[in-house]
Amino acid sequence: MPPMTEQALKPIHVIGGGMAGSEAAWQIASAGVPVILHEMRGVKETDAHNTDGLAELVCSNSFRSDDAQTNAVGLLHEEMRRCNSIIMQEGDNNRLPAGGALAVDRDLFSQAVTRRLSEHPLVTIEREEIPSLPPQDWDSVIVATGPLTSESLSHAILDETGEGELAFFDAIAPVVYRESVDMEKAWFQSRYDKGETEADRTAYLNCPMDEDQYNAFIDALLDSPKTEFKEWEDTPYFDGCLPIEVMAERGRETLRHGPMKPVGLTNPHQPDIKAHAIVQLRQDNALGTLFNLVGFQTKMRYGAQTDVFRMIPGLENAQFARLGGIHRNTFLNSPKLLDDQLRLKSQPRLRFAGQLIGVEGYVESASMGLLAGRFAAAERLGQPITTPPATTALGALIAHITGGHITSDKHSFQPMNVNFGLFPHMDAPSRDAEGNRIRGKAKSVAKKRAMSARALDDLAGWLSA
Repeated sequence: MPPMTEQALKPIHVIGGGMAGSEAAWQIASAGVPVILHEMRGVKETDAHNTDGLAELVCSNSFRSDDAQTNAVGLLHEEMRRCNSIIMQEGDNNRLPAGGALAVDRDLFSQAVTRRLSEHPLVTIEREEIPSLPPQDWDSVIVATGPLTSESLSHAILDETGEGELAFFDAIAPVVYRESVDMEKAWFQSRYDKGETEADRTAYLNCPMDEDQYNAFIDALLDSPKTEFKEWEDTPYFDGCLPIEVMAERGRETLRHGPMKPVGLTNPHQPDIKAHAIVQLRQDNALGTLFNLVGFQTKMRYGAQTDVFRMIPGLENAQFARLGGIHRNTFLNSPKLLDDQLRLKSQPRLRFAGQLIGVEGYVESASMGLLAGRFAAAERLGQPITTPPATTALGALIAHITGGHITSDKHSFQPMNVNFGLFPHMDAPSRDAEGNRIRGKAKSVAKKRAMSARALDDLAGWLSA
């Protein structure tokens, strides 16, 4: 590492204290570079957040699958752990039982991230809104304001990029008090009893429906009053976070093949009767007093939500700690606007990270903050900057965002979760370690394992370099 110069000591600015901004600030400070983290909550609130804590989880408390061998998001978890990610450290420290998934106590998680950043000697937290593009003397900036970027800053970014606005709606699932669930109808079980511990194997509350109950529920969803935003009628939803009513509108059986699928579960109250559909609830806090309705993001009006959701067997007397809601997300046409170091091509001093660049999901957003922070710190220290190999989850995401999309047409680029389809091709192994031929579904699993092993090997090479 070259000796520190006056320029190297100049702080890097991070705008936004969500998942991506918090991770970026941590990576910069961990590299020995001072960072100023600007967060407007505490001064100006958003429509979706409840606190002014850093890295507050809004939509769900799940980081999704933690399987690093056969699941792309689980692989991304492991890669971030190996990159000294504060998001993954505190996710692990504040995890809740969730079968094969990583779910966290949202309050304790946010408090821990806030505390660690506040206590770091190289991190300064400024509670203020940045209403426009930062001044020119901020020569290294990461904009990680997320899908809820303030209107004034959004317009400033759009004026600079010259791009038409891209947006989608994002919906929030409701949360109920555990004690209000009727356990004579509901039961604890993870799908297919998945998990290595008893807590994981019983991580979900399940509420069964027969066919008549299911059809009545669908009718109520379709007939319920919805929140409408007429000026944005043409704005698409992201398929990974569809409101439950939108799914129902796509066909009466859609929910039975989605969040309400009745497979892998046995009702101990009626073991001989197969449910037509099952609603699952996942633990939402460490005390186990709150559970959220899995996949039940909604745009129903508040008054309708309690009536409709209390039609679910076991939830007839449910008390809601939080009702569902809806908010508007924005993101950049990143394949056209950003280079492979996440810099704005028209103003390279500005980097962008998080959902604002077209990734979807907590972990994906944080991972782009991780890379933006590392790139900015290396640039400040005069070190060479290389992007992770495209064979890694980190590299596959950034490659897709900054050039891997088929076209840079602003109307075709949409938010993306990490998935193995973004990785370079790899032939599936034909035989296992004992020399036996691999066939059918096992071949797909073996391919994912091989891709994950390749990713972690290549990540190790990138980190050592």
